Amino acid sequence: MQLSEQWVLVTGGARGLGQAITRAVAREGAGVVINYHRSDAAAQALADELGPRAIALQADVTDAAAVQRLFATARERTGAPISAVVNNALAQFSFDGDARPKLGEITWARFSQQIEGAVKGALNTMQAALPAMRAQGFGRVVNVGTNLFQNPVVPYHDYTAAKAALLSLTRTAAHDLGPDGITVNMVSGGLLRTTDASSATPEAVFDLIASLTPLRRVTTPAEFADAVLFFLSPWGRAVTGQNLVVDCGLVKD
Repeated sequence: MQLSEQWVLVTGGARGLGQAITRAVAREGAGVVINYHRSDAAAQALADELGPRAIALQADVTDAAAVQRLFATARERTGAPISAVVNNALAQFSFDGDARPKLGEITWARFSQQIEGAVKGALNTMQAALPAMRAQGFGRVVNVGTNLFQNPVVPYHDYTAAKAALLSLTRTAAHDLGPDGITVNMVSGGLLRTTDASSATPEAVFDLIASLTPLRRVTTPAEFADAVLFFLSPWGRAVTGQNLVVDCGLVKD
């Protein structure tokens, strides 16, 4: 399916990186369902700006029943199934450099929160999307990851562990769903300049990471979003179970 034929769900799609992905999908002519948890005003304003092929729907992606209701409401309002899902929603987290909890003090509750947001959230959306995707013989899932488990330049233990688990789910889901015409991939960024989550990052960290990349800069949310489009488009039709690192060349995967 061409992007212009699809309805794409972007979880956490109203702010930060999610907003950049939403804008990129809409720019290519797709219908977009902007999922939000608490960002009602931002989501509604973005939907109004993007026009009739954008709708904003609230759901906590860690709540399976709420996600099922989101999919049902989206189909009622658009008259079409969701054919692609971008799992971008992030459990509350701040990339705050040295202010992060160190290994000797971090609690399991923080790990649990991140795993719930990353892995359970993605599992809920994939399970809700499956019936319609299987009926069409077509589906696209893109999970948002991180390069930190390959290059933990800042050791965010909880966030990194959750995203590593999400990569594992990406690969097993790709194997399971491939016969149904559904691809499942991951796009992993490094530190992005700048999102809500990275707003607390010291400028010195941005400068250090930029100095280590071949391109001598830090990736922007818009650049990351363009890479997501590859997996949603016909150009990515033969690619599944992969992790594309988009970080200006810092990690060579």
